[in-house]
Amino acid sequence: MGTADVIAMTEKYQMANYARFPVVFVRGEGARLFDAEGREYLDFLGGIAVALLGHTHPEVTRAVTVQARNLLHVSNLFHVPVQAEVGRLLSESTIGGKVFFCNSGTEANEAAIKLTRKWFADRGKEGVHEFVVLEGSFHGRTYGGLSATGQPRLHKGFEPMLPGFVTVPFGDIVALENALTDRTCAFLVEPIQGESGVRMHPPGYLKEAERLCRQNGILLVVDEIQTGLGRTGAMLASERFGLLPDIVTLAKGLANGLPLGAVVAREEVAAAFGTGSHGSTFGGNPVCCAAARVVLETLRSQGFLDEVCRKGELLKNGLSELAERRTDVRKVRGLGLMLAMEMEVETKEIAEQCLRNGLIVNATSGTVLRFLPPLTVNNAEIRHALDLLWASLPAGGRK
Repeated sequence: MGTADVIAMTEKYQMANYARFPVVFVRGEGARLFDAEGREYLDFLGGIAVALLGHTHPEVTRAVTVQARNLLHVSNLFHVPVQAEVGRLLSESTIGGKVFFCNSGTEANEAAIKLTRKWFADRGKEGVHEFVVLEGSFHGRTYGGLSATGQPRLHKGFEPMLPGFVTVPFGDIVALENALTDRTCAFLVEPIQGESGVRMHPPGYLKEAERLCRQNGILLVVDEIQTGLGRTGAMLASERFGLLPDIVTLAKGLANGLPLGAVVAREEVAAAFGTGSHGSTFGGNPVCCAAARVVLETLRSQGFLDEVCRKGELLKNGLSELAERRTDVRKVRGLGLMLAMEMEVETKEIAEQCLRNGLIVNATSGTVLRFLPPLTVNNAEIRHALDLLWASLPAGGRK
């Protein structure tokens, strides 16, 4: 099938909830994608922070192939060796404690919401059920995750949202403190707000929020679905800010493109999920876990995260140098290989021009370009991406 045939079939048989670009990708390799016409693109979106080790990583491909030959699926009524290994790796690599496997980020957040409320209910505190969340946050598209998402535009048409979520202004520690009541069970927060444009909290905000959680006896639930697993140059972005969460949610690049999410909770909290309290038919699927084992072992290998930090600085410095040559860039921000360039103009058309020039980036939050390349991207690819970006920006914004 040609490009036009694929697009026509998609539009005829699938719901129109995605604004798709008129491109059909058929192959990937590392930080590069190839379309049905044979054209090559630099992928600096990575499937929205999913292709951590790049496309068709040879070790991931090998592990998935071997596992698929042996066992595709077995229910969670039984033990699975590769799932057990990935649980160990996740616990050891993050906050300790225990792991629950699911299929996606929004499912991980749903599980974290249930786990938190169950933990308090088990202590006879059924009335302690409210989550405090932030304006601009994004925690998923299911009703729990969407209700926790502090973006009213995403609620439109799906109201009423679920009760039990209190939204406070971004970066306002006084507002956070005032929102904590005897009904509050947790503060749910992204270390860096991804979908809102790689928004960084004010210095010291997260540590002060952690102190308020401890002082008030509530849980700190950190959504690391986009920021976790090496994206910021540490296994968790929480490490970059000196946080020790009670619960962490993960997904995105955990299985390098296969559907796998996880909740990691400190042991005392994890105990609230007793037999029959929660579940997932496909959570911890053996094939997905085979991919995740490669991802986690790679992230834990000597020097890998140091290289992410170094390459992140190379890209950030390149973006900053580019910004200095323009009048329409407000700010470059982010950590590791999670970066953004905020502009004075809408960025949708700029992202489209980047695509035409062979660079895949993301326009988000109206005026922001977001960069989430594979963690395996190399120096030459970073420099080439910067050249493509410069060629795609409006000529009128040059100094």
